[in-house]
Amino acid sequence: MEAVLLEYAWVLLVLVGLEGLLAADNAVVMAVMVKHLPKAQQKKALFYGLAGAFVFRFAALFMITLLVNIWQIQAIGAAYLLFISVKHIYDQRKGHGDDIEEAAKVKEGKGSGFWMTVLKIELADIAFAIDSMLAAVALAVTLPHLNVFGLDAIGGINSGQFFVMLAGGLIGVIIMRFAAHKFVQLLEKYPQLETAAFVIVGWVGVKLLVMTLAHENVHILPHDFPHSTPWTIVFWTVLVGIVAVGALIGVRKKKAEEQAENAGK
Repeated sequence: MEAVLLEYAWVLLVLVGLEGLLAADNAVVMAVMVKHLPKAQQKKALFYGLAGAFVFRFAALFMITLLVNIWQIQAIGAAYLLFISVKHIYDQRKGHGDDIEEAAKVKEGKGSGFWMTVLKIELADIAFAIDSMLAAVALAVTLPHLNVFGLDAIGGINSGQFFVMLAGGLIGVIIMRFAAHKFVQLLEKYPQLETAAFVIVGWVGVKLLVMTLAHENVHILPHDFPHSTPWTIVFWTVLVGIVAVGALIGVRKKKAEEQAENAGK
């Protein structure tokens, strides 16, 4: 029994690590989605949105065989993320950034911005969660059967395997919530990083697009390509590159602004 529990603990640790890696890019998307809200509402939007994510991930373990076939969810997620990324960068280059921010404030003031933001967080998490849940299933099904609370199976999955997948997924949601809050604080401190954040949002959209194209019902790309070593290296290299370049530009702009303010005093 000790050996079985040790094996379960190891798989749970791997799942938490996997969710932590996925949370890094997902959290940037969450941070961008709530940035236009007042600070108090930012925390509430993340809490409500990710509370719904807890419920979804629990339900997803029952419906995982059904969700595998709904490639349209990831396609819609990819299209939405690419749209908001391109639109923000286009508007910023056209000099409409202030108009967009003001429009967001007006919308929030009417009471529709907050709950619409919560809904967007929910939909984004659904798009993100499918791939991570499939990875969790692939890892957990290799574990020996273990009856938890006297239950043999839950939703067609052994109860021990079910609970280790559920624990890994829920811990991942918690990591994402706190990481998103940290990213919001970073964007507030360095608003110049907002463009880089939207570029990352677009790149995450590309990631979802690749997953969609590799879906077995679409099959434009090889099914295993999204999880292959070459694509993983490319994705993280580009992501780190965007962060590095964005941070460098952001720090330089902030120093230039501070020097201009000091010179004006």
